[in-house]
Amino acid sequence: MASNAAVPFWRAAGMTYITYSNICANLVRNCLKEPFKAESINREKVHFSLSKWSDGKPQKPGSFLTILIQLCSNLIEI
Repeated sequence: MASNAAVPFWRAAGMTYITYSNICANLVRNCLKEPFKAESINREKVHFSLSKWSDGKPQKPGSFLTILIQLCSNLIEI
């Protein structure tokens, strides 16, 4: 059954909403004047670390690549 509902242009372009919203956010950040531009670009950065948990306690945080390799090897074993 075909739908006559309008398709959002970002979906018609083959994008997800997250991709579309990230593009829009970058455009807005680049249009700002200083010092607001620098502040908004600094706010964009996200820092995180991953820790393996054992016996209900977090272990020493490892590098993202090391943990990713461990996760992939666990998936291959399953």
